[in-house]
Amino acid sequence: MQHPFQEFQEFVAEDYPLAPLTWFRIGGPAAYFAKPHTVENLRAVLRRAAEANIPVKMLGGGTNVLVRDQGTDALVVHMDSPFFSDVAIEGETITAGAAVPLTALISQAARAGLAGLEVLTGIPGTVGGALRGNAGSRQGAIGPFVGGVDVLDSSFEVQQRERDDLSFVDRESNLDEPVILSARFELTREEPEAVVRRMRKIWIVKKENQPYGHQSSGLMFKNPSPDISAGALIDQAGLKGTRHGGAEVSDRHANFVIAHPGAKAEDVLHLIDQIQQRVWQQFGYELELQLQVW
Repeated sequence: MQHPFQEFQEFVAEDYPLAPLTWFRIGGPAAYFAKPHTVENLRAVLRRAAEANIPVKMLGGGTNVLVRDQGTDALVVHMDSPFFSDVAIEGETITAGAAVPLTALISQAARAGLAGLEVLTGIPGTVGGALRGNAGSRQGAIGPFVGGVDVLDSSFEVQQRERDDLSFVDRESNLDEPVILSARFELTREEPEAVVRRMRKIWIVKKENQPYGHQSSGLMFKNPSPDISAGALIDQAGLKGTRHGGAEVSDRHANFVIAHPGAKAEDVLHLIDQIQQRVWQQFGYELELQLQVW
């Protein structure tokens, strides 16, 4: 039977493996997978998905996504470089496409002598994902630097969301449109060397407390409150190093689960259940997933 995206064969594939595009490196395929080259491509394929009643999922850097072993019956849209990764600097403003890796955005800002975004050093992923989840750490979050965001709305029209329309709290934003296209960041001038020094300091602290770079891993839970850390609760519950199948609670930071070679998504999901139950029983906190499960 002809599939609903037949006319978009140039940038839509069927039964596409997702594991290599996520940090866990596990999970099944996407029923349909699109890498649009233009906003027009993007619009057309989203319209077709809506007509065919096919759910749509947006994939950025794959840092906070766990794909189930059977995969997903959705259309997965991957806004990739170079088509959605322009960066332009004008004065103290940087405009960046949704597919720009946060690491690239931070380093370009630092080189240009623009301060602010270095608080995000060590946070993986792309601009689009960071905006939607108001990415941040103890040092600060992306929200305060956002001057405006271009989105595709539910009618697939390009809209500009200005600063006054936007709300960023904890690890959430009110950016609920189907697609984030690009964002404008308002920064402050500072000597590049001073910005880079701060980046290095933050990086050193981050690396001491996260799984090793070669490990396939993901951050699991939101902190219950600004002063209560999910990682500390999991650690206090005695779960560091707990293993199920090929999945293990990191012994460096208990809010990360590592997927060892041969791990399955169901192994990670089993650990998630175990962690949630134990933390609830011992401390009365209901840990909410930061990870998206597809």
